[in-house]
Amino acid sequence: MSDQTLTARPGPTDRTVRTADGKVIPVPDGWELLPPGDPGVTRRVKAAGPSWTVQEQRGRKVFSRGVWAPAATIAAVRAELEVERADPAYARKLAAGAKRREAAQAEYVEDFTAAVRDYLRFDARYADLAGRFAVAVAAHATPVGSGTVARTKRIPVERRAEAAVIAWLRHQTTAYDDMHVARVKGARREVRRKLAAGSKALLDRYRRGEPVPPTGCVLERGLAKAARAG
Repeated sequence: MSDQTLTARPGPTDRTVRTADGKVIPVPDGWELLPPGDPGVTRRVKAAGPSWTVQEQRGRKVFSRGVWAPAATIAAVRAELEVERADPAYARKLAAGAKRREAAQAEYVEDFTAAVRDYLRFDARYADLAGRFAVAVAAHATPVGSGTVARTKRIPVERRAEAAVIAWLRHQTTAYDDMHVARVKGARREVRRKLAAGSKALLDRYRRGEPVPPTGCVLERGLAKAARAG
């Protein structure tokens, strides 16, 4: 199978992989494992010919365990990139790319914060609270690589904003993080559904401009909790 490109799981021994159908196959002679960590090398090695990408799923997350490919290919790609990266033009290109990404991220954070404020629609008496709340939600949800719903492009930004608000409220204003949930299919989903209903009812009170209860503002307490954790 050395002429095929595939994605597999780690095998039972160092030089084996397990295919999607469960078959264990040995790594071809002359191949070596390129560890994760240098996307530039990985992309070029994959583009250069057959390779085996090794991934391992733990829970909902998938982790890269590297790429098996001919040792000669890996060495050639590394040497090629070493020459390119020694050129001052490469550093300038990297700096320009980083600047573009920073600008795009700043713009997205601003747009997402506005989308959160639009979703909140708090009464004017809570305008300041809404602004601080939106900033806190965006700060938690928008970092690159955070894996939150705010980073997905599969749903409109309005729905991302709603989901991010509900998630923030679940962690900062409820006992969810300390809750014991039975390991029964659908149990955690049902708990989240009930907590989301309570969070939406809470938001509606701020939208109507209802006075803060004697026990204090739930959102202010949540913001204080998030600030302590951050």
